[in-house]
Amino acid sequence: MIKALIFDWGNTIMCDFGFDGLMSEWEKVAWIEGAENSLKKLKPKYICCIASGAENSGTKDIIDALKRVGAEKYFHHFFCSKDLGHKKTSALFFQAVADNIGIKTSECVMIGDSYEKDIIGAKNTGMITVLLNSNKKPEKFNNADFIINSMDELFQIIETIK
Repeated sequence: MIKALIFDWGNTIMCDFGFDGLMSEWEKVAWIEGAENSLKKLKPKYICCIASGAENSGTKDIIDALKRVGAEKYFHHFFCSKDLGHKKTSALFFQAVADNIGIKTSECVMIGDSYEKDIIGAKNTGMITVLLNSNKKPEKFNNADFIINSMDELFQIIETIK
């Protein structure tokens, strides 16, 4: 049974425009299309978390950036590589997220836009994985259990996993 949804932050929940410095201080911030609508439906049913590999941002910085678009209210927990002590490409990162929530990795779904950073490590810990392939890359993503082209598709996918 799925208990937690773990979301990547940049280009999964908020647009990464590639500006220098902390996203919380960028001149422009924005939601990824469809992310807020999906979160409105999912938060009442699941533990929702942000798990970021951003190297320059700590947990407070991530929350501050999310607040700029009103996204922080949809998440129960916030995690980043800097605070967990593991790179996001490592299965140890995803295991630490599940341990901090207090649930098994098999009860988690990882949702992210980077196959290398979000999907492979999560899959190696036993998480179900959803790759946001908004660029519609034609590559094979063998470790992705599900592939979506838009965050608008997420709710329907999560409901089928139950």
